[in-house]
Amino acid sequence: MSQDIKVKTKIGEYLIKAGLLYTETDEWIKVEDNLVTIGITDYAQKKLRYIVNVELTEPGTEVKAGESIAVLESVKTIADVYSPVDGKLVEVNENLRDNPDLINKDPYGDGWIAKIEMAGSLPKDKLLSPEEYAEHIKSKEE
Repeated sequence: MSQDIKVKTKIGEYLIKAGLLYTETDEWIKVEDNLVTIGITDYAQKKLRYIVNVELTEPGTEVKAGESIAVLESVKTIADVYSPVDGKLVEVNENLRDNPDLINKDPYGDGWIAKIEMAGSLPKDKLLSPEEYAEHIKSKEE
C-alpha cells in the first residue's frame, strides 16, 4: 500500500482511509492510471459482520458502473458489491474464495475484491472524498 493510504480518519468505530475514493453504496476505490481496485469499506464490513462466503464475477467480464461485481454472504445478510466504473474486470481476489473473512480483517488491504480496467473517465460526480464519505456515514448513523 502506498504511504498516503496510511493516513486515517475514524468516525465512531469506523475507519476511513485517505488517498481513496468512496461510493454511497460503501465501496472504496483506489485509482492507478486506468486500473481501479475495489473493496468494501470498514463501515460496510462491520455492518455485515462475519463474512462467510464471497461470489466473484469472472475476470474478463465487461462491467458497467452500478452493476454487481461480487456478492458477499454474511451470517446476517447478503450484499452486492457494485462497480463504480465502466470497464473490464481484469482480476479478482482469489484469496477470498477460501478466506472470505479477509474482508473483515483487512477491508482496505488483503480484503480487496476486484480490479477493473476502466473504460472512459472516472465518474467524479458519483464518488466521494474521504471527508464526504465520513459525512455520509454520520448521516446514516443519526
